[in-house]
Amino acid sequence: MEKVSCAVFVENKLLREGDIVDVALYLKRLSDLPPYLVFDAASGKQVDLDLSGSESDIISRIQADFPSATAEEGAERKGPGRPKLGVVAREVTLLPRHWDWLNEQPG
Repeated sequence: MEKVSCAVFVENKLLREGDIVDVALYLKRLSDLPPYLVFDAASGKQVDLDLSGSESDIISRIQADFPSATAEEGAERKGPGRPKLGVVAREVTLLPRHWDWLNEQPG
């Protein structure tokens, strides 16, 4: 799973972009917080962040709302072999003329 990336805009200017947890904590630490909008970088949808409470409260809310935001990278099985590409193997049936053509090919 990938981390959730987002971007924060104040008026028409990009204020900050990056991981949603880092952005939320950055906004929490601002003393003079101007009106801002947060957007999910992948989908472009607006994201509402609840910045009330402590930093640990904010992190736990983000973990609940965005499970992939704090998922450890490499959680999927990694080992030798080819990566899964989502391809499903199926049986291929050829016509006799195709088999003949294949038999004529060198190598």
